[in-house]
Amino acid sequence: MRIGIVCPYTWNVPGGVQQHISDLAEALITSGHEVSVITPADEDALLPHFAVSAGRAVPVPYNGSVARLSFGFLSASRVRRWIREGGFDVLHVHEPAAPSLGVLACWAADGPIVATFHASYEKSRVVAVTVPILQTALEKINARIAVSEAARKTLVEQFGGDAVLIPNGVATERYAMAEPLPGWPGRGDGGQARPGGGTLGFLGRMDEPRKGLQVLLRAFETLGRERPGLRLLLAGPGDADEILAKVSPELRDRVVFLGLVSDQDKVRAYHSVDVFVAPNLGGESFGIVLAEAMAAGAPILASDIEAFRRVLQDGRAGELFPVGDAGALARAAADLLDDPARRKQLSAEARAAVRAYDWSTVARDVVRVYETVLAERIGVVESSLGA
Repeated sequence: MRIGIVCPYTWNVPGGVQQHISDLAEALITSGHEVSVITPADEDALLPHFAVSAGRAVPVPYNGSVARLSFGFLSASRVRRWIREGGFDVLHVHEPAAPSLGVLACWAADGPIVATFHASYEKSRVVAVTVPILQTALEKINARIAVSEAARKTLVEQFGGDAVLIPNGVATERYAMAEPLPGWPGRGDGGQARPGGGTLGFLGRMDEPRKGLQVLLRAFETLGRERPGLRLLLAGPGDADEILAKVSPELRDRVVFLGLVSDQDKVRAYHSVDVFVAPNLGGESFGIVLAEAMAAGAPILASDIEAFRRVLQDGRAGELFPVGDAGALARAAADLLDDPARRKQLSAEARAAVRAYDWSTVARDVVRVYETVLAERIGVVESSLGA
């Protein structure tokens, strides 16, 4: 099958949707399908072999953050040419409600279209303003996928219709085994507690308030004074100096920034921490970082938002704390750092729970949707010929 996948967000800035698309493309290619991805990207961006650029993106406020989207005459021209030259059996558009390449692709395509909805939000000014334009594109979609109940709820409330639920995937084998980063003992010490020490980890866009890093930093102010050997390992885009300015001077040397990391070092980072913390404040429909950390066997402490609660099976595969409560985060982290048996239990439960999200399962379910819309398309064509 020839499959064209449309990414709405720039490839230059890491994100859950981009990771989902990249992993899906690789899983489909491994299964014998031909795949091409079109994405916003700078001309000098390093893209995977299956991806092409539709041109540079521009920042647009979207879903509580700033999304880098591509929408204009140049992008539209490149999307039309990509569809024409690709000869795709199925076009798979991600986040078609975002004013980006997905809308342009829907307008240009005349074949079967599958759409995946990732976002969860209550209201969006961008969506509200563009609904009349979006509807002309959404009406051409033949099948809809939602990555979570939260994303499905947003779809139903904002646009009507419904969707089949297929969760985000994670390449579990990629995360299962890795050496810790240099200088970090990781969890290869038999799970023994290190009195007054340990490592908390965070991965995400540090300059995006809804990712909740500010909550973790406040908790670290308390924990750092109580535990003189405790360190904080941060990975993701953001201004290190700006973040450090929020940390008391006597604690700053125990906060380590990795910045943007390669896929390999990201896996190693998960294996370098005693507790992985996801302090997000909301706006998450799934939580791919949780699935990655689960696959790595990291004990997880996460905000009790609906999406995280579902992925962590109501606290069975990871501890939950009240959203935005730095004090509760500090207390829960201290309890986990002092309880190696509990961390070991959470690690085992996480590895078991994440199997449901392995790409071998998720990609197979996506292909079934492709096959369904293709069969329906063939049926319509045969019916029209018969008439």
